Amino acid sequence: MGYPHPSHPKETVVLSKHFGDPEARSYAGWVRHGGYEALRKAVGMTREAIVEEVKASGLRGRGGAGFPTGLKWSFMPKDVVKPHYLVCNADESEPGTFKDREIMRWTPHALIEGCAIAAYAIGAERCYIYIRGEFTEPWRVMSAAVEQAFANGALG
Repeated sequence: MGYPHPSHPKETVVLSKHFGDPEARSYAGWVRHGGYEALRKAVGMTREAIVEEVKASGLRGRGGAGFPTGLKWSFMPKDVVKPHYLVCNADESEPGTFKDREIMRWTPHALIEGCAIAAYAIGAERCYIYIRGEFTEPWRVMSAAVEQAFANGALG
């Protein structure tokens, strides 16, 4: 995985590019692959600028409606004192899907980095990642990755 399929030579692989690469599981390995650069860029931007960039990118949710992510983020209340939280649903309850567990297994820092950018953009003070109970390996990998991200100053 992580390379163009012969029948789709012009395909640009992003999500699964590092699947199967054990180095991508660690903080240091993810950084060597360019990880956390997007987060560094994001914290130098205003929240509004991040939302506009995500809107311009055309990024959409992976649910059935494919709702535009930047538009969804723009709905967050502005200047509201209440705490805001980001929830990442990695339940993967759709029949025949395996994306969530593979992301968590192979590129946990990609998920963490994306959550950190999203949380910053919407003004969330915490992020919760829901991992279904059957996903013992992804849970172990994600737990270690979160600890590494905190230890290396990427979170906190």
